[in-house]
Amino acid sequence: MNPNLVLGILISYFILLLIISHFTSKGATNLTFFTANRQSPWFLVAFGMIGASLSGVTFISIPGEVGASKFAYFQLALGYLLGYGIIATVLLPLYYKLNLVSIYTYLEQRFGFWSYKIGAVFFLLSKIIGASFRLFLAASVLQIALFNSWNVPFWATVTITIILIWIYTFRGGIKTIVWTDTLQTTFMLSAVIVSIFLIQDELDMTFGGMVSAIENSSYSKMFFWDWKPGSNFFKQFFSGAFIAIAMTGLDQDMMQKNLTCRSLRDAQKNMFSFSIVLVLANLMFLSLGALLYIYSNTNGIAIPENTDDLYPLLAMDHFPVIVGILFLLGIIAAAYSSADSALTGLTTSFCVDLLSLGSKADDVQKKTRMMVHVGFSIVLLLVILVFDAFKDKSVIHHVFTAAGYTYGPLLGLYTFGLFTRFKVYDKWVPLICILSPILSFLLELYSDDWLGFRFGFFILIINGLITFLGLMMISRRTGD
Repeated sequence: MNPNLVLGILISYFILLLIISHFTSKGATNLTFFTANRQSPWFLVAFGMIGASLSGVTFISIPGEVGASKFAYFQLALGYLLGYGIIATVLLPLYYKLNLVSIYTYLEQRFGFWSYKIGAVFFLLSKIIGASFRLFLAASVLQIALFNSWNVPFWATVTITIILIWIYTFRGGIKTIVWTDTLQTTFMLSAVIVSIFLIQDELDMTFGGMVSAIENSSYSKMFFWDWKPGSNFFKQFFSGAFIAIAMTGLDQDMMQKNLTCRSLRDAQKNMFSFSIVLVLANLMFLSLGALLYIYSNTNGIAIPENTDDLYPLLAMDHFPVIVGILFLLGIIAAAYSSADSALTGLTTSFCVDLLSLGSKADDVQKKTRMMVHVGFSIVLLLVILVFDAFKDKSVIHHVFTAAGYTYGPLLGLYTFGLFTRFKVYDKWVPLICILSPILSFLLELYSDDWLGFRFGFFILIINGLITFLGLMMISRRTGD
């Protein structure tokens, strides 16, 4: 594609985000930044959360992964339904009852100071890694589509991307995010839907013929029952449920949006409707992946060694220009939708959980919040550059593998807190939370030799279980 066209798309998109930011940040206070004054319409939050949940990882990696893993990812997506149901019926009532700004405040009330702090630290670590992976993927596409032709180095591409995000989020915070996420979800889903139908046209198929081609292809196998591989249905399904609970229900970034709704009932309606649409959207991304491989095989196009490059390659070099334009809109939307809310969530958690900013004067809060916002922007930049130096396989694997180790302690903490009445020796909780991912990593590393199978994404559940058992070891009965 012509670099000038790509630049024009990027500038136009950014101007649109700035316009939204201008109107949503009028009269914004620190409370607006953190909670949007709890006035967000539930349907707006639900639709916007789809884009934040999908991100550039889903947009590029899921279609690319179809060649190797077929539709196995859909087993994970089905598990999301169970996980989101638990969030709506167990976690959201708790968060609204306690009127939380940061969801990790619950850990202090339930266990104590050190449990609270280690929970917040694990969220910060998890979100920095996850957001960096997602931004890395999007920045790589922009590098290929635009900046390579001008010999702009990758670090400059990432810097420009993060600066743009910072500019439109630093004042309005979560209130701006709720509205920009809605716009970005629209672009992302539109890009995929139009891409599917244009590929159908390129293959000279009817809609029914396209569905049959996907169904009859070798790519559409959805359920895997062999218990040894990580793709086993039960491993994937329950991993999906716990990934949803951990990466949404125990994630300040995602829950912060839910807590902007006017009431618990609205937040629950948001969660139920969002979960159904998200599963259907994942099926659509998998179908797109099958079509990309069918198109490549039909036209003798070589599949890239890194399958994350398949969709970008076809969209920008082989399909009509309109597909390339929509693809860029989609990936830009995906990048900004996940990264802007991550940056806001990181800022909120650090300010509320680690700095206890809520007790400070409003002008001090604002100054500190802006400094933290800048600080996390720099952290994301540095982490992305590290990823660029060590990239080796599909980003979707990296994201969920990292989640298994960093969200596991949070899963164990909340499960223990909600389903037992025991108290713990608070000062020992950080040690348990640090040891748990280390033991999980060693178990996964040697599971083939010791057990004859791999845990895959199921390691998140194992990690949470180790944390839970560790907490049992340092617990005492209420009143002791």
